[in-house]
Amino acid sequence: MDIQSIKNRFGIIGNSPALNYALQVATQVANTDLTVLIAGESGVGKEIFSQIIHALSPRKHNSFIAVNCGAIPEGTIDSELFGHEKGSFTGAVDSRKGYFETVNGGTLFMDEIGEMPLGTQARLLRVLENSEFIRVGSSKVQKTDVRVIAATNKDLLTATQNNKFREDLYYRLNTVPIRVPSLRERKEDIILLFRKFAVDFAEKYRTSPIQLDDESKSMLINYPWPGNVRELKNIAEQISVLAESKLITPKELERFLPKHEGNNLPMVVGNSSGGGGQEFMNERDIMYKLFFDMKKDVTELKKMFFDILQNPSHTSGAMHSMDSTFLQEMPNVKSTLVDPAINAVIPVGNQPMIISDSRDIQDPIVVEESLNIMDMEKDLIEKALKKHKGKRKDAASDLGISERTLYRKLKEYDIEDL
Repeated sequence: MDIQSIKNRFGIIGNSPALNYALQVATQVANTDLTVLIAGESGVGKEIFSQIIHALSPRKHNSFIAVNCGAIPEGTIDSELFGHEKGSFTGAVDSRKGYFETVNGGTLFMDEIGEMPLGTQARLLRVLENSEFIRVGSSKVQKTDVRVIAATNKDLLTATQNNKFREDLYYRLNTVPIRVPSLRERKEDIILLFRKFAVDFAEKYRTSPIQLDDESKSMLINYPWPGNVRELKNIAEQISVLAESKLITPKELERFLPKHEGNNLPMVVGNSSGGGGQEFMNERDIMYKLFFDMKKDVTELKKMFFDILQNPSHTSGAMHSMDSTFLQEMPNVKSTLVDPAINAVIPVGNQPMIISDSRDIQDPIVVEESLNIMDMEKDLIEKALKKHKGKRKDAASDLGISERTLYRKLKEYDIEDL
């Protein structure tokens, strides 16, 4: 079957070379039983590629099940995938088949594979290598014949280097890699997709389809589309329903396109492999880096005040030589003139630093706020739960982690729901 026939059959719009290549690889590997790893950003349509592979394979008449590994709690994912025996854990009132038993002879699509716990990864590796699994609470080895297609929006190779994903499982899954391009890499397809969505929504709501003028088309093409095709479809539906005119101008289009400011967060330049590329650190690493940089600045400021106390004769010159720009960039650091004949308190941030009589100080002791990473993480989680009144889903979204990860952190830090 040629690429155009596949596009027509599965409703795929676009002619970009990167998209065509991904479809070509999918059709070539479909007739085999090789494990496939589909990589791409959220919203690019990774699941449709798994459906194409299954539909063109000898397993097409057997079961196809899609499982979101990131949506299954860590405590139950083994049971969901491999099944369990009666009484194997609290609430197991009966035996249950897992997906690897139910889909025997078919295809199992495992989305967000990067969210899978390490213990479950070891079980999955055994299935992929020996086609064997064991139910939770059982000692009986069972055989299965399931083709696994995995998908991820993460860099699994980097995750293996950080010990967050098993290296042996990564190479076992990555037998045939398929990379689905983002919408930013398919600029020539953006207007085609928008027109298709506009016509579909016009039929759905029984109106005439909206149209874009030339400037509006240029705006759509140059928009970054962080949500990819999913976001484009949502925007097309909003405009179809809410636009005052059927001819969309740039002024009208601005109402519906979210504002995306330039990213000013720190980033890592280059990499250890010498590729010279640039990649942004994840949000948690950025937060820790900012904390550590702040600690360094505060420590230097404390040292400067100690020098002033120990050398009163140089106080005036030292104060005049301080960089005013630096002080403006540290709005939380407040200083006061200290009488060296008495004990003094110099506020630094929210943590006061007690300084004894400078004439008696040999090795001054600096009392600093705690910068323990685990304490900060626990505090952030508690603040997010309090902010969202105990709603885990909203708190997890605010923290930038999955709800399953938040659940694990609550148990790890013994945090009670607020």
